[in-house]
Amino acid sequence: MKTDIAHSYSKSAKVSILAEVLAQQNQKIHAKGLIGSSISFVIKALFEKTELPFLLLFNDKEEAAYYLNDLELLINTNDVLFYPSSYRRPYHLETAGEETDNANVLLRAEVLNRINSRKNPAVIVSYPEALFEKVVTRRELDKNTLKLALNDKLSIDFINETLFEYHFKRVDFVTEPGEFSVRGGIIDVFSFSNDHPYRIEFFGNEIDSIRSFDVETQLSIEKQKKITIIPNVEHKLLTESRESFLNFISEKTVIITQNLEIVGTQLNKLFAKAVDAFDKISKEIKRANPEELFVNEAQFLKHFLQFNSIELHNTSILKTTKTVEFHILPQPSFNKQFDLLLQNLDENYLNGIKNYLFCSNENQANRFHDIFEDLHPEGIDFDKKNKAYKTVVASIYKGFIDEELQVACYTDHEIFERYHKFNIKSNYSKKQTLTLKELTALQIGDYVTHIDHGIGKFGGLQKIDVEGKTQEAIKIAYADNDIVYVSIHSLHKISKFNGKDGIAPKIYKLGSGTWKALKQKTKARVKHIAFNLIQLYAKRRLEKGFQYAPDSYLQKELESSFIYEDTPDQVKATADVKADMEQDRPMDRLVCGDVGFGKTEVAIRAAFKAVDNGKQVAVLVPTTILAYQHYRTFSERLKEMPVTINYLNRFRTAKEKAQTIQELAEGKVDIIIGTHQLVNKNVVFKD
Repeated sequence: MKTDIAHSYSKSAKVSILAEVLAQQNQKIHAKGLIGSSISFVIKALFEKTELPFLLLFNDKEEAAYYLNDLELLINTNDVLFYPSSYRRPYHLETAGEETDNANVLLRAEVLNRINSRKNPAVIVSYPEALFEKVVTRRELDKNTLKLALNDKLSIDFINETLFEYHFKRVDFVTEPGEFSVRGGIIDVFSFSNDHPYRIEFFGNEIDSIRSFDVETQLSIEKQKKITIIPNVEHKLLTESRESFLNFISEKTVIITQNLEIVGTQLNKLFAKAVDAFDKISKEIKRANPEELFVNEAQFLKHFLQFNSIELHNTSILKTTKTVEFHILPQPSFNKQFDLLLQNLDENYLNGIKNYLFCSNENQANRFHDIFEDLHPEGIDFDKKNKAYKTVVASIYKGFIDEELQVACYTDHEIFERYHKFNIKSNYSKKQTLTLKELTALQIGDYVTHIDHGIGKFGGLQKIDVEGKTQEAIKIAYADNDIVYVSIHSLHKISKFNGKDGIAPKIYKLGSGTWKALKQKTKARVKHIAFNLIQLYAKRRLEKGFQYAPDSYLQKELESSFIYEDTPDQVKATADVKADMEQDRPMDRLVCGDVGFGKTEVAIRAAFKAVDNGKQVAVLVPTTILAYQHYRTFSERLKEMPVTINYLNRFRTAKEKAQTIQELAEGKVDIIIGTHQLVNKNVVFKD
């Protein structure tokens, strides 16, 4: 259905006018009235009509990320690129490792490589902080780019030396951009222009195969015929010449700005901070001047005026050659009053406007159907009401009503007043497997456990000769100076020993059978525990419990009103808990999770389901403070619902406790939160 909306915009007369004007040179266009995600639909239509590259400048990173997600949804993701800033503060080179975000550096390099390779045009989404930093020139990028292809004849030593010149770091295993490793006739290298590292295999001095692989599993992803290896082009310690990003992009690029005045103001603020930082640093180390590394408003505008541009703000800064005005309204605010929403959808439908409800997932779409069904107003034909709107399982930034195209697009997160999160690539330095992390952290002499041979001492990485080929292996020392070499491809068999602190474990002797006997004994104990658990669970399944009814309209409304988007684990935990409650046997489930991962929200939903079915709920907590905190959390979350909540702890007076206990026994309290006082004999529940 999103394609229907996109098709409407591609046929729009105003979009056609914009496309015709952009076919000419030196055009300064003012496109007024575009609101919310209508901007994304217009940009998609223009990109497809003109086949020109686009640079979109939004006011800040958050806004840019939201529109990036919109465009990734509407356009081929290979043609939508994000160009972020590389690090937070200028001239903090001493802490470059902390200041630089490898994911952002990789994204910037990806954009530069795409532009420099002169492939198909792309839509680049950015913001002022990113354009503030100058980039290497095309000439410098070509000079610092290593291109490899299948059957190329060159030596491993040449690649090794070239990567050192590019400031790549040689490691045992590559885990992040800017690293490479050499193992015999295999080179692994993590370029700054690709999401995954490459594995290059040689046959003599000829490249035999190239493939990308996954850092975590070490498994191949895709075969490559040719690759480009790019270093960290944002490294400000390098002395190469730099230029404005606008100098780097194609002269045919169309620049679209959300607010040109804000872009200029932000660039001047950032430049002033850079100058201030430069004046305060030590002059003992020679560093480039701010003018060589960064861009201010004057420099930006000088280059900006050479491009075709579109201003989206209501007031144009430049002298425009063409003004196009759209008649679009923002999504109305319904304050979670679904009867008003349904009335609005019906009015739009009667006025010939097509309604689309954009939902983040299938569950949200189903919730709309269920809520509208429960709210079915008198006098409106239900079949007609179903035709009044269509749900689209796709998440867009902000809703809008286009009066000219007769289209209304509403978002679920604005209707339910939920937080809408954006998705951009995360930091690659964290993308390491546990095995690789532990291996690189191990010191010689640390205890490790091999699944087949038992506990031994880590002896480091050793190069060994296997059938005439040099390979790296892990050395493990056992009793009586026995040694085992484990291939790096068998890392899954090794783990770091975990035991009591300060107590050295027993080192096993190879071939003694002691380790095998211990494993057998452990397996027998595990089977015994499993047998007892099975018996216990069999008895529990025979018990009869209260069977709760399926979710009501109120339950769905409560879950929809959660201001954040549910995590996948929250969705699964909530569904599993409610499924257990709807069975006719007692629930036996433990929900585990780290602090701040949403366990309380799962508990609130389960508690409300019980209250909705006429039952009372006791929430047992370990501390006095936590009882009051949960009381406030539950009260705030359920304030719109017909639920009475109270709490018991030692901070309450004897009179308050007695009154709470009495109301609990009379059924006037639905949810009671407290410490161990809840299990006292004088605390009685009505149901």
